Amino acid sequence: MISCAFFFLEFCVRFYQAENKARFMRWGWIDLISSIPMVDFLRAGRLLRLIRLLRLIRAFRSIHQLVSYIFRNRAQGAFTSVSIIAILLIIFSAIGILQVEKDPNSNIKTAEDALWWAYVTITTVGYGDKYPVTTEGRIIAVILMTGGVGLFGTFTAYVASWFVNDKNEQANNQG
Repeated sequence: MISCAFFFLEFCVRFYQAENKARFMRWGWIDLISSIPMVDFLRAGRLLRLIRLLRLIRAFRSIHQLVSYIFRNRAQGAFTSVSIIAILLIIFSAIGILQVEKDPNSNIKTAEDALWWAYVTITTVGYGDKYPVTTEGRIIAVILMTGGVGLFGTFTAYVASWFVNDKNEQANNQG
């Protein structure tokens, strides 16, 4: 019920803010219909909740626009992608290591330890103060280290592209 009320409120706010109401309703009707079950006498409308899945179509269109914007410049797009992948690798590796390091000899016991371990592992610094002791933890570490080497290689290439572009711009300005 709370989620339906939220959907209805979101619909009302976005409809109010829309410059072209008819154009907004091209996809906005999905939001309106998904909020109908909050009204008691329209309980049969719960079947229409499946229509919420159509909202994914709109989300995919938005993601396509975002990706197109990011990759207008290939170098910046690569850097953005590398940054996102690195953050996701750190987060998921930290979560994974916390799940598998249940051994009494494990020295990764808290989320703080796991994040620290994931960060120093992806950067290939590896201080050695935190390390996995289980086979599963070591597999996660191998994946994280391999990903880190690749990601930092991409980052280094991005920084190198700055120098190449600067040199090309100087040559074009002089010639």
